[in-house]
Amino acid sequence: MARHFYKYHGTGNDFILIDNTRGDFGDLSSKDIAAMCHRNFGIGADGLILLQNTDLADFEMVYFNSDGHPGSMCGNGGRCATHLAQQRSLVGERGTFLGPDGLHQFRINEDQISISMGDVTEVNTLENGLFVDTGSPHLICFVDALNTVNVMAQGRKLRDEFGPSGTNVNFVCQKDGQYSMRTYERGVEAETLSCGTGATAVAIALKEVYGLNQESITLETLGGKLTVSATKKDGHYVNVWLTGPVVFVFKGELF
Repeated sequence: MARHFYKYHGTGNDFILIDNTRGDFGDLSSKDIAAMCHRNFGIGADGLILLQNTDLADFEMVYFNSDGHPGSMCGNGGRCATHLAQQRSLVGERGTFLGPDGLHQFRINEDQISISMGDVTEVNTLENGLFVDTGSPHLICFVDALNTVNVMAQGRKLRDEFGPSGTNVNFVCQKDGQYSMRTYERGVEAETLSCGTGATAVAIALKEVYGLNQESITLETLGGKLTVSATKKDGHYVNVWLTGPVVFVFKGELF
């Protein structure tokens, strides 16, 4: 029996997606997943996502980093999973899915996919930046220019300062009212073209540092634009949504 996979990307953050609602892929090991995500010897991706059944939502998103190990919440991955779920007739234009960090709502408007993110209760100021948890941990470092940052070297160094599990590291630049960012992702252990939970963390940090009153902030990543909306209430950030485009790239079979 042919077992299909679907290649997607959300602003350049790319994933292998598998509809596992029939349980055909229960035998995938960490080694298998890492091999599939390898860009030279496999399909190539920043991560792999299984769509599975759950009684708690329309579907469950099970996320693995490209190293083959289970990952924390992935915002762009959640948006891609939502699009595939609709294409597979698992959901309509609105609904909920279960992610690694809990329940998320989604809204589909053609290729623009919005997902709700968890409330952010803390923005911690550290010596080397701000720390925000948006379902995945993120360090946010403000810089004068992104093209002078060695994201691999500096990102890896800062990532390791947070212990064995590490953190994701985002570098952010503000110029003429526009906000750009680059991200080093743990689990991938490299820079990715975009990071959804990172964009969410950066938007919250910008609101906190600059006191921005606008509800929505658009961030330019290497792979395109992501928009984050959030409302500050009683010192917390609530009604947090991540919006951006999703692209289906190709479909293939595993043997």
